[in-house]
Amino acid sequence: MPVIVLVGAQWGDEGKGKATDLLGDRLDYVVKFNGGNNAGHTVVIDGEKYALHLLPSGILSPNVVPVIGNGVVVDLNVLFQEIDGLEARGIDTSRLRISANAHVIAAYNRSMDKVSERFLGARRIGTTGRGIGPTYADKMNRIGIRVQDLFDESILRQKVTAALAFKNQVLSKIYNRSAVKGEEVVQELLSYVDRLRPYVADTALELSQALDRDKVVLCEAGQATLLDVDHGTYPFVTSSNATAGGACTGSGIPPTRIDRVVAVLKAFTSRVGEGPFPTELHDKYGDYLREVGHEYGTTTGRPRRIGWLDLVIGRYAQRINGVTDFALTKLDNYDGLDEIPVCVAYDVNGVRHEEMPINQTDFHHAKPIYETLPGWKQDISGCRKFEELPQQAQDFVHFVEQRIGARISIVGVGPGREAVIERHSVLGGV
Repeated sequence: MPVIVLVGAQWGDEGKGKATDLLGDRLDYVVKFNGGNNAGHTVVIDGEKYALHLLPSGILSPNVVPVIGNGVVVDLNVLFQEIDGLEARGIDTSRLRISANAHVIAAYNRSMDKVSERFLGARRIGTTGRGIGPTYADKMNRIGIRVQDLFDESILRQKVTAALAFKNQVLSKIYNRSAVKGEEVVQELLSYVDRLRPYVADTALELSQALDRDKVVLCEAGQATLLDVDHGTYPFVTSSNATAGGACTGSGIPPTRIDRVVAVLKAFTSRVGEGPFPTELHDKYGDYLREVGHEYGTTTGRPRRIGWLDLVIGRYAQRINGVTDFALTKLDNYDGLDEIPVCVAYDVNGVRHEEMPINQTDFHHAKPIYETLPGWKQDISGCRKFEELPQQAQDFVHFVEQRIGARISIVGVGPGREAVIERHSVLGGV
């Protein structure tokens, strides 16, 4: 049975949670394979809004096994706060599985994140300050703490001591901050052990066995293509691989078992944090799209930067991820506009670029080249078939589809789980 990888095609906040929720009753496992609680999904079910930060969005589907894969970094305090919040609203979280190889965010990682970002000043990256980057740095430096380490107190204490031998020097001598007490870190992490134990598993093995039993698995990315540490707008990126390739390393599922890659593309563009943004709007249209789309960070509450749809980015996401199907979300946000500019190429110092410029400098100086499409000036939130959309809205979808190089299989026309048009099944006969 298929493995579907779900990624964001822009800078995040495209509506990946909604896409997962749409497929929920046809999925058996949903795997979060990268990131941590530095991003979130908002899902609306029967008028109820659920904001998920660390948990996979499959947690809301009663027949789905949600998995936190080995590529995720886990803040245990946030994890259990989120579990408690869902349980209080009647959501069963007992099905959750957490990889024993996932890394744990320690208190000193959060401290390093916040002080280093302040130290950068005007050169700041725009992180959430939640310790994600420093935890991934520890992982690559081979001084990280994994979930399994919490079950061996001796190993845990050794790892914390080794990590702080360097970090306390940096905190005290460079940033003029108090040293972190290792024993306090150890005791905090040990306090989660009993509650954590039932969730922990060899998730790579479990997923392999599930696929052998013909179960359907969806691998869900945090963040998005342009925030990928290798393929994004570096250095204004996250610290993990948010593209389709990261699904393999972050879950333990081999690439030969992946059948489809679905990329979620918002009908306009947004981003949070610093970095270049060619189609960014600083006018009434940006304000309008922000408000009508409720474009504020699920995790941080920060207002998102807003821009017109950028099809150069869309083509890049298709190529990097090997996208088979796109989900186009928030098409209804254009209901009130007479005209809709769409970026089809860039002008960089008088040279037209149909694809992403090769270097960051050119991307920073890229000027969008627009084609303007007519709006439809009517409410499309009640449409459930593609043919029910106004002709101008259908033409918009066809235009985008032709320019990004893969079919648009899902069209979002409103915030609820039912406000979706499914043009093609991304699961084949499932």
